[in-house]
Parts: sequence; structure tokens; C-alpha cells
Amino acid sequence: MSKTLSVSSFNLILFTAQQKGADYDLLCQKLGLESSVLQNPDGRLPIPQVQKLWKEAVEMTGDEHLALHLGESINTIGVGILAYVMMHCPTFGKALEKLCQYQDIVCDGSKTTMTIKDDLVYLELTQISDEILYPHFAFESELSIYYAAAKNMIGAFLPLKSIHFNYPQYVDIQEYIRIFQTENVVFESSFTGMIFEEKYLKIPILNSNPSLFSLFEIHAKDILNSLKSNTSIADKVKKEIVLELKGEEPTLSNISRKLGIGVRSIQLKLKEEGVTFQQLLEEIRKNLATKHLREDKLSTTDIAYLLGYSEPSVFQRSFKKWTGQTPSFYRKSA
Repeated sequence: MSKTLSVSSFNLILFTAQQKGADYDLLCQKLGLESSVLQNPDGRLPIPQVQKLWKEAVEMTGDEHLALHLGESINTIGVGILAYVMMHCPTFGKALEKLCQYQDIVCDGSKTTMTIKDDLVYLELTQISDEILYPHFAFESELSIYYAAAKNMIGAFLPLKSIHFNYPQYVDIQEYIRIFQTENVVFESSFTGMIFEEKYLKIPILNSNPSLFSLFEIHAKDILNSLKSNTSIADKVKKEIVLELKGEEPTLSNISRKLGIGVRSIQLKLKEEGVTFQQLLEEIRKNLATKHLREDKLSTTDIAYLLGYSEPSVFQRSFKKWTGQTPSFYRKSA
């Protein structure tokens, strides 16, 4: 099963593109979407279709910063059950905890985590789905929405120490400075996310209602449990593989331990779904390799490391087996 984005979030991208001059009907036509699909509040759309939307929307609007503009073009705190849970939390810190807990309701293709170190908060995004071909669109839209939502919840701009992106700078940096109200915009960082002082977690949320918080959280839990029950074991394993690709080869035993499921049980369930662990690993490596090779800032040695290969030569042989081409030839043709 593909990772998905909620229909409400998909509509936010469509709405912002329309505000920036895109023809809504033509955009839907290019995506092969029926209006009935977009009117289902409980509906979800696969990540590949979301990626196509970003590509078409940016081309149609000519706005290279379209993802950054998502947060300032909508009322971010008034859309969807997750927003309702957050806006009725007692403090900003509790709202961010709920964001991390229930993010899959909006999109299960990435993961949001919050850690605190030396009185600083690190709100980080990690790509889970290997089907995200344009991570800068996904991450920049999420961060812009988070930043705008923070302003709506606490009634003021959240002062950032810095904002980070783990990919090269694609376009002019001034728009990032304007959107996030900080000069410290870091590309090619070790992570993607924002850093701010811990003291801001204690700020109360404007107009929060404890009784409504309980009501909305019950609904959020039901939705999240429903999504988890529909997740195949292959999807769970793929998610862990992506998280483990940090310079070493993921192993089934490590993933078994993280999922709390025996190795033999995972193998049997994967067999029932028609795949093996090695096939999943190869599929993810191939998808990530072709994506990384489109970025001229990464050498083939860097890519081999990112994919968990011990030697670049092993990566090169694997890539030729997948595509019939060497990584260098593929990069030139791409």
C-alpha cells in the first residue's frame, strides 16, 4: 500500500495553487481527479498523486516557492481534526506533542519528532515514504504550515533560532528568510526542521477549550487506529527500512525488534503479501538512488553511503542490475 495524504490537505495545495493563478479545473483534469473524490472529508490520496500535483501546480503557477506559501495562504488552525486537537491544547508544547502523535492522520509519508536539548527544541521532519520524489515540496509546505499554525495558536510569530533543510538550496533564499522570520536558514544540514527556545513551549494556546480537546482527541485516536489497522506488514517494514538507512544496511532482525514482531512472523506475513524483505530493501534503494542521482550535489560515493552500502562498487553493480545503466550514465541522461 502506498503512503497517503488526507483529502483536506490535498485540497489545501489545490486551493493555494488556485490563489497563485492556476486553473483549478485544468489542474484536476491533469491529475485525473473527479470532484467527488475531493469532496470526501475522510478520503485519502496516494503519495505519487500528491507528487504529481506539486509538479503540475508549480509549473502552472510559475511559483517556485509555492510550498512555502502554503502556510500563509490558509487558516492553518481551522482545518482538519488534528488542527482542532492542537488548538484546544492547554499549551504550545502540548500541541506539538499531539502534532507528533497524530501526524499520520494528515500524512503518513513523513514523521515529525520533537526533542529538547540544552534548552532548545528541535522539531524535525523525516521522510518515511520512498515515493516522495520532491522532498523540498513536502517538507517546506509542512514547515510553513507548522510555523503559521504556531502564530495562530500563540498569537505571535515564533522566534526561531534557525531553520534547516537536509537538501541543497534550489531557489532564492530571501523567501525562506521572509516566511520563517530568521536569517539563519541552513541548507545541506544533517536534518530538516526548526529550532527554537524551550521556554516557548509553556505559552498557553489562545482560546483553548479543555472539554473540546477531549472530544476531538477521541476522534483523532479513532482515525489513527483505523489507519494503522489498514497498514500492511510490508508498509511497516518499508517505513523502518527507510529510517534505518543511515550508512549501514538495514537488517530484518533489527526491524523485527523495533516492530516487536518475531523475524519468522514477519517473513510469513510478507510471504502472504507476495514480497520478501530483500525485495522491499531493493525497491527502496532503487527509488532513493534514482532520486539522489538527480541531485548534482551528491556524489555516487555519498549515495552509496546513504543507501547503506559498504562499498561504492557494490552500489554501482546493484544499480546496473536495476536499470541496465551505470549511476554515472543515468545521472547524465536524467
